[in-house]
Amino acid sequence: MSSEYNYDADAQFFPFFVLTVSSLITLPLTYSLLRSPSDVAGTSSKAAHIASPYTPKNADIIQTSRAKQKRKELRLKRMLTAATGWLTMAYMIYLMYVTARAQPTVWNPYDILDIGMSASEKQINSRYRKLSVTMHPDKRQPNPALNETVESINDAWVEIVKAYKALTDEEIRNNYIQYGNPDGKQSTSFGIALPSILVAEGSGKYVLVFYGALLGIGLPWLVGKWWYAREICSRNTASGMDDGDVVNAVSSALEYRDVLHGTKEHSGLGKLEKLLLQASEASTEDENSAMKPKDRKRLEDLDDPVRRKTFAMVWAYLTRLDLDDRTLEAEKYELAPTALQLNEAFLSICLAYGFTAPVLSSYRLSQSLVQAVPPTQRLPLMQLPHFTPSIIRNLEQKTTANNGSKDHMTIQSLMALPAEQRQALAQAAGLTNDRLKVAENVARQLPYLRVEKAFFKVQGEKFIIPSSLVQFVVKARFIPPGSTNVPPVTDEDLRTSIPAEGDIQAQKQEQEQHPGKIAVPPFTFSAFDKQPFAVDASSDGFREADI
Repeated sequence: MSSEYNYDADAQFFPFFVLTVSSLITLPLTYSLLRSPSDVAGTSSKAAHIASPYTPKNADIIQTSRAKQKRKELRLKRMLTAATGWLTMAYMIYLMYVTARAQPTVWNPYDILDIGMSASEKQINSRYRKLSVTMHPDKRQPNPALNETVESINDAWVEIVKAYKALTDEEIRNNYIQYGNPDGKQSTSFGIALPSILVAEGSGKYVLVFYGALLGIGLPWLVGKWWYAREICSRNTASGMDDGDVVNAVSSALEYRDVLHGTKEHSGLGKLEKLLLQASEASTEDENSAMKPKDRKRLEDLDDPVRRKTFAMVWAYLTRLDLDDRTLEAEKYELAPTALQLNEAFLSICLAYGFTAPVLSSYRLSQSLVQAVPPTQRLPLMQLPHFTPSIIRNLEQKTTANNGSKDHMTIQSLMALPAEQRQALAQAAGLTNDRLKVAENVARQLPYLRVEKAFFKVQGEKFIIPSSLVQFVVKARFIPPGSTNVPPVTDEDLRTSIPAEGDIQAQKQEQEQHPGKIAVPPFTFSAFDKQPFAVDASSDGFREADI
């Protein structure tokens, strides 16, 4: 017995294989492209942005960066990949439609002799004698009209003899029963659903080059990239990471190379480092805006230009450093959304291992990236427009002289001051009345969470019972800083009704009050599902909204 491999030269099977593989890639990719993004689909139900007439510096660059980010979200590469996949699938379906199917023939002696399977040996012999009269090569002449030749007539008679012996000769009959062929066991053939062009003469070297590049270059490159990325942030080093270490880990990802590619990795790098280090050294005493010595040394020790520029750009963004170059400013704002997404990925890794320190540092970095403030000892007033570190320092010096506090002033403490005192302090710190009004307008729209009551409960139970699913209930309100006419909290607001054990209707109503989603802490969110509070013009205050 011999074996051989047969490739699909007639496109009988490989279109099915290619169609299946391409559909596994194309269909999910197409679904992800056609569905509405979560931020767009829920725009009508989510809270609107804070309304403010404030226009930040480099507003045109920021708008250009946002437009570029939206174009990037269109995912042109994914669209091209999906289009290629659909074209491939269409071509495979076309091949399946136009290719004639080769029906496998099963050798059947009854069909060859044209008798029924219930025929007796006497009937078989009679049928064979009749065929020998008409089908024997000595008694049959080729018919050119039927395209018959001497060879085809001989082959047909050989099949008749085989069929007759398979039904009458004991040995040949055993071969037919055991192997399905009167000649005994046949050669084994393995069919491979790939085009024969892959193994055709002249194609072998290209296939060899492909496998050599895949196994000799691609595999070592992937392993090396994974290994060096693991060395940057491993399980042993992640357990005690501070805010600066998290910035270093987030800025070490390869995703930034999509932005800083080509000449961008070297363009302006020297100027960026010079400005960043000068600002850091000049403001060493200002612990809010200066990099720590450890972070400055880390920047100087980096060799990869992309890695070096990314690390410097992230710190320039966090410290709101003016780079005095529109190209560098555009790159700075373009890297920020990527850093925020990578920080969320880093947070997921830390949560999986239960590292407390890097989790808290990641939370602080997420807030810092949104507000563009340094993650180390941030100034809360930097969230307001027109407030700079120098103005905040002057303002805090005035208030510290009065109350002796060494803590940084918060937005709540600023808005709690009387309007006349707040205006006088702002003017003394170098902030005009018009700019102060803009900042106050923004402060009164910031959702400040005030917890009124927190307790544990078990659904449908009055007490906490062993081995039960315990829920942590927080009753809180969002009260913006500087709000007036805040309605007091009543006992009815803090009361939690517990349905009776047999009251199905009450239990159903309580379940309908919940959003139907399970939130597993810790987690973060960057947008409210709906307005956390709403201004009530009739009472010149605000009214509550259930979140």
